[in-house]
Amino acid sequence: MNAMKTCGGTIVLEARTAADMMTTNPVLLQDNATLREAIALLVDKGISGAPVIDEVGRPVGVLTQTDILMHDREVVEHVSSQEVEYGSPLPSEWWDDFQVERVDTTLVRDRMTPAVFSVVATASAWEVLEQICELNVHRLFVVDEQGILVGVISAIDVLRHLSPAGTRD
Repeated sequence: MNAMKTCGGTIVLEARTAADMMTTNPVLLQDNATLREAIALLVDKGISGAPVIDEVGRPVGVLTQTDILMHDREVVEHVSSQEVEYGSPLPSEWWDDFQVERVDTTLVRDRMTPAVFSVVATASAWEVLEQICELNVHRLFVVDEQGILVGVISAIDVLRHLSPAGTRD
């Protein structure tokens, strides 16, 4: 257990290692998934980003809401009225009042942030804090000796392990 003085008192970091703070079995994205699949997964899970892994489970990047929004702002392609297959029950002239968006087949690997910031499970909790602060990131990946992703530490995970000094049971 480590203590740190703040302007409001002393807080204690109750975790000792990265393994103590990490979320195991995190939501993962395959690098060959489409952005639409990734969006559905992030929305369904209620998370703002996820590690992107290759076929053997090594992290190759991270896909966040910001990555997706940047892509969406850059690329919106509408289908011309000549390209639309008119089907019943709507008459063809009604389609002129609609904007039909072309299905985006962009892959996660083409929009992810390709930076991988990781620690090993045995890294000290303070090393984790220092890296998050120095790198100015919201999450660190925890990898094993082969570089395979075994967990994720988010800023929220760190906060869950802080408590005011003197409140421990």
